[in-house]
Amino acid sequence: MRSPSHTKRSLRRIAVLLVANRGEVAVRVLRAAADLGIRTVAVYAEDDASSLHVSLADRAVPLRGDSPYLDIAQILDASEGCRAVHPGWGFLSENAEFARACSGRGLTFVGPSADVLELLGDKRRARDLAASLGIPVLRAAPGEFPVMVKAVAGGGGKGMREVFRPEDLDAAVEACRAEALAAFGVGDVYLEPLLPSARHVEVQLVGTTAIGDRDCSLQLRHQKVVEIAPAPLLEPPLRTALWEAAESLASAAGYTGVGTVEFLVSGDSFAFLEVNPRLQVEHTVTEMVSGVDLVRTQLLLAWGREVDCTPLGRGSAVQVRVNQTSGGTLSAFQVPSGPGVRVDTHGYPGYRVGTRYDGLLAKLVVHGEDLDVALNRARRALGEFRIEGVSTNLAFLRSLLAQDVVGATTDFVTEEPVAGQRAPLAGTVVAVSADSVVLEAMKMQHVVRVSGEVLVSVGDTVAEGQVLASGGGESTEDVVEVDPALVRPDLAEVLARHDFSRPEAAAKRHARGGRTARENIEDLCSSFVEYGGLALAAQRQRRSLDELIERTPADGLVAGIGVVNGRRIVAMSYDYAVLAGTQGVRNHQKKDRLFALARQEDLPVVLFAEGGGGRPGDTDHPVVSGLDCGSFHAFARLSGQVPLVGVVAGRCFAGNAVLLGTCDVIIAVEGANIGMGGPAMIEGGGLGVFRPEEIGPLDVQVPNGVVDVVVGSEEEAVAVARKYLSYFQGPAESWETADQRLLRHAVPENRLRAYDVRHVITTLADTGSVLELRGGFGRGIVTALIRVEGRPIALIANDPRVLGGAIDADAADKCARFLQLADAFGLPVVSLCDTPGFMVGPDAERTATVRHLTRMVVTGANITVPFGLVVLRKAYGLGAQAMAAGSLKVPQFAISWPTGEFGPMGLEGAIKLGFKKELEAIADPGERKQRYDQMVAMAYEHGKALNVASVFEIDDVIDPADTRRWIATALAPAPSLPPGKKRPFIDTW
Repeated sequence: MRSPSHTKRSLRRIAVLLVANRGEVAVRVLRAAADLGIRTVAVYAEDDASSLHVSLADRAVPLRGDSPYLDIAQILDASEGCRAVHPGWGFLSENAEFARACSGRGLTFVGPSADVLELLGDKRRARDLAASLGIPVLRAAPGEFPVMVKAVAGGGGKGMREVFRPEDLDAAVEACRAEALAAFGVGDVYLEPLLPSARHVEVQLVGTTAIGDRDCSLQLRHQKVVEIAPAPLLEPPLRTALWEAAESLASAAGYTGVGTVEFLVSGDSFAFLEVNPRLQVEHTVTEMVSGVDLVRTQLLLAWGREVDCTPLGRGSAVQVRVNQTSGGTLSAFQVPSGPGVRVDTHGYPGYRVGTRYDGLLAKLVVHGEDLDVALNRARRALGEFRIEGVSTNLAFLRSLLAQDVVGATTDFVTEEPVAGQRAPLAGTVVAVSADSVVLEAMKMQHVVRVSGEVLVSVGDTVAEGQVLASGGGESTEDVVEVDPALVRPDLAEVLARHDFSRPEAAAKRHARGGRTARENIEDLCSSFVEYGGLALAAQRQRRSLDELIERTPADGLVAGIGVVNGRRIVAMSYDYAVLAGTQGVRNHQKKDRLFALARQEDLPVVLFAEGGGGRPGDTDHPVVSGLDCGSFHAFARLSGQVPLVGVVAGRCFAGNAVLLGTCDVIIAVEGANIGMGGPAMIEGGGLGVFRPEEIGPLDVQVPNGVVDVVVGSEEEAVAVARKYLSYFQGPAESWETADQRLLRHAVPENRLRAYDVRHVITTLADTGSVLELRGGFGRGIVTALIRVEGRPIALIANDPRVLGGAIDADAADKCARFLQLADAFGLPVVSLCDTPGFMVGPDAERTATVRHLTRMVVTGANITVPFGLVVLRKAYGLGAQAMAAGSLKVPQFAISWPTGEFGPMGLEGAIKLGFKKELEAIADPGERKQRYDQMVAMAYEHGKALNVASVFEIDDVIDPADTRRWIATALAPAPSLPPGKKRPFIDTW
């Protein structure tokens, strides 16, 4: 058989190979590379410098850190001058990100492609692929027990736990996640049913071709200890089915290189387990019977060479894994030899063995003309193995192979038959007494009670499960009974620092009719956790710690994550009682932290913005200009992604005002002042001397459109903020409404009589659901959030009491921004139209109406949320088209009340303009007026809603009492918003 299906990714010679692994596998790859004349580079951790692979490479590069063999950046840095990378097994061998990074550096990754690793390295995806090909797969039904918890990535028995009871599942999942994360850098797990009394059989692949199989059923704690090739006691049809299943998986995945497909076999049936898209520890047992050097094959395939992988099928082979069970120095290390005996190891006399990594010390692989010969040879070789200085599993292996293991299932080995009390976790021995051993792991000490002779010494590194003492029973960690009501001194200190009560400052706020920052947050949120509450002003060079604790709690910014209306938000409030609510170094850092969380988790933000802007007095942080502060950028980036609510009471100047102005809606308490600069900045700029109350009062900021909602108190401001958020948190569960028949009389029969469109809105909407925004600005259009049958809706409506409903520049701007808000957050729009058109004339043009009015047109034409049009009375010209998002055929529905009238321009103006000469020819003024009135009446009949509907320019003329039914039925639900942004941002204007 010539080379199996594979991709020739590199036709150039692999001049230098980086081996991104350690221990026995690194030695194996380095030797195979040397046999091919390839120069090599090894990497090693600080505690691995004496490992054999370091001395075998042409060059060795040290790695730093706690998990160096998982550090992609360090390993790639070590690859300078290399042309290829071999990942070995474990660590990064199945990491698609690593494979992709290698490719990005121009390195050949010795293994399958990154896409294949993503597919097959994720056991869940691999199982789905197998199922799609008709290969049997084990799937755990909800509530089914027993189950096996398994890591999605990696192998080697790591990240696996059997669970027999539901109450044990959570602990097993967490343990597996932690173990998998430490071993492979990926902590995801999944469940599959536990299949007892089954055999573990693997099929070895090269590309998409199977070249052999092996039995790996002899396992201890889910880690293989003995492998046999070929798998014994497999009937030919079953063996053929396993090979075909493996090859079909490989073909479907487009597999290249060396890999293994694992199955569970029970009787004459089997189920897919997983694919190992890499070299496996037990590859050597297949090499002995196939005659194929699998590591050499990997390198040649990566080299782009054709390889003869025809298996010889010679006899049987047995592999046993010799593991260390303690750390120490190998004082003696003598390996067996003789015909048919092979030992792959990185051990040597004098080697200091740690317990930080996998315990595999050597692989004993034997071959015989049949399985009996191979087993006897393995028994003989184990007897010759001599290792001193560390404890090993040699005695266990000899005992195991003394039994009849042919055809054994995965539950054959229950526990290593070694007496004594075991370590409950891996660690270093730091103290020993007659009845205890103290282990240190991850900087924490664990006191383990033991009995009998203590078998370890201070300085020893022990593995989990290693024998500590000769006594009977289980070792136990100390358990100390405590009084749950007792507050220890360390906790008392923390609780004292979290006492943020400042009675004098609170009394001053209350005396002015205000509330403290924490009172507002507490009122807004049903639950709240504070971030950075212990932060202090960066002024330790100027003030004592006690003074900072007393005067600058939370650095003047109360910030965290809270719950409003049952949904999570970010809530933050400047504390005017702390350095006048100014913006310090630490509270900028807190804002950055919370803004990042809001962006990552799509959390709305409510900001209480009272404060005086930047703070020049922070001395603990080197600042020249401060223009590198990222808070304003980070907050502005949230625009259009999540609702941003600004609340202000009192004074809000400079940087605080910038944050406030970034918000989608500004809620201001009467008496507030808002300005881009406070008195000091204005005076410093030579612009005059002003009191704070003279800068940006609400009688300026409401009619100019800065403020959306004015309220009488901070309590009312919080209630409005909570109500505003509710429109972006889904439908209301219950609602009430007024008698809809009142709408029949909301528009006067006299077509020239003005009326209150807000009465129409409050009657149409669910009772109490109307929240009008920017009511004091652009008054010709009302913009309001409402609900209809509990569903949140953005509503726009012309107000005939202002300019007769004509749309001026301010009203157009206001409407355009409101439509952006609705579109960004998925609120459907209902438009109540009663307009004679856009405002025209010389005075209007001085306000740049050409640009401002078309802004409304452009915005309406480009929103994607559902849109509905209801014509109350007038629908004339381009203004009416703008109220319809550009055309009567754009909305999901375009309907009219009986009072509706339509035309390309106002009726009176159209008559005067179109029939000017005819009317001027009538000399008698009375007769002229009579003729004019007749023409207007005829035009009105022509443009009457019923006539417009008769030519199907609109969808229907309805009973006004049916308006809610049209909205609820014909207005399509807005599509669900994906995470992130729908619009780049919402205009602040």
